[in-house]
Amino acid sequence: MLNRILAPAFKQVKNIEFLPAKNFTLDNGIHLHVVDAGDQDLVRVEFIFNNVNWNPSKPLQAYTVNSMLTDGTSELTATQIADKIDYYGAFLQTDYTYDHSSVTLYSLTKHLKVTLPVIKAIITDSIFPQDELDTFIRNQKQSLTVNLEKNDFLSRKTFSNVLFGDSLYGFNTTAETYDKLTQKQLVEYFKNAYQLSNCTIVVSGKVTSETIKILNDLFGNDPVPISTTIENMFSFPSNSIGSEHYTEKPEALQSAIRIGRKTINRKHPDFPGLQVLNTVLGGYFGSRLMANIREDKGYTYGIGSAIVSLKNAGYFFIASEVGAEVCSKAIDEINKEVLILKTQPVPDDELVLVRNYMLGSLLGSLENAFSHADKFKNIFFYGLGYDYYERYIHTVKTISAEQIMQLANRYFNTEDFEKVIVGRK
Repeated sequence: MLNRILAPAFKQVKNIEFLPAKNFTLDNGIHLHVVDAGDQDLVRVEFIFNNVNWNPSKPLQAYTVNSMLTDGTSELTATQIADKIDYYGAFLQTDYTYDHSSVTLYSLTKHLKVTLPVIKAIITDSIFPQDELDTFIRNQKQSLTVNLEKNDFLSRKTFSNVLFGDSLYGFNTTAETYDKLTQKQLVEYFKNAYQLSNCTIVVSGKVTSETIKILNDLFGNDPVPISTTIENMFSFPSNSIGSEHYTEKPEALQSAIRIGRKTINRKHPDFPGLQVLNTVLGGYFGSRLMANIREDKGYTYGIGSAIVSLKNAGYFFIASEVGAEVCSKAIDEINKEVLILKTQPVPDDELVLVRNYMLGSLLGSLENAFSHADKFKNIFFYGLGYDYYERYIHTVKTISAEQIMQLANRYFNTEDFEKVIVGRK
């Protein structure tokens, strides 16, 4: 008879299988990475470009170029680009991160011959019309003005700048920064960055030999120039460790808190263990920060922590918005939870719960070819192989409470944490 009072027993995930990407080479030497799976005649084609030549005097080049790629070529207007893609039931998106910019096409395989040429036009012939640039600048400035009134946005912005200064990862963008954008800057950056020698192509979905042939016919016959781009130079500030950065908002009912420090990225051997430690602290709904500061104290609707991996850095942060009158108490409780992790082993039952959560989340994130391709990108751009996931799974399954405590003492020194608070004292 079913007992509805007792929770079902946990069963740890035993096997997690990845669909490794297969590597192909187009006729001109460009590498193509393919994750072939699924029965639906749908394919995702990603053109991923390294962000290059970051210049503090022109900090918004890469972001703006990526944002305006669909605003027109020498032969197609923005409306014509949208109409051509929509007509065939396809979907086009551009994405910008600190390290990469991408152009992604979702299309039925039978329509690739007509949808992919539109993508080629975008990544080889964008012209960034002045009227579209004027509109972009106006909209971005309006959006920034609105966002600067939000405590959470301002705390994120300040935190990035505190950690990374006016570098690619932390530049303090203002309305005046947008005013410095010119069409000449965009064309210059586009010619440097959007070239096949700086491009990684990842295709996922139902990928047939015909799909690869179409890609080769369109992109494999173009000459590949020797790249003239250079790597971004990173020199992060040696800021005062453990300082408090306060922005007064006298009328605020809530204060936004962001606490953390620079740390390791995915390439470091401690990274999987640090992810386990972070999950215990604030990485899921049942975490210690949620149990204490939301459930027990009632200071917030939500609080969490995360480890962020960037190509040239990594950082850890804790973030929440709490009632202004309990801001100091919330920070005290955060420090208390970190101290407990440094001095007391995680109990076995809690560690079992965290292991099951992390393994279940990983398994659940592998639902289709697109998600398997995302896992491939996570390792490819760090120069890692699929053995990274083997080490990750092994760490989650076997890490001891003692090892977690050692990691907490190595990486979670609250005296080194930068503390950003936006709200009311």
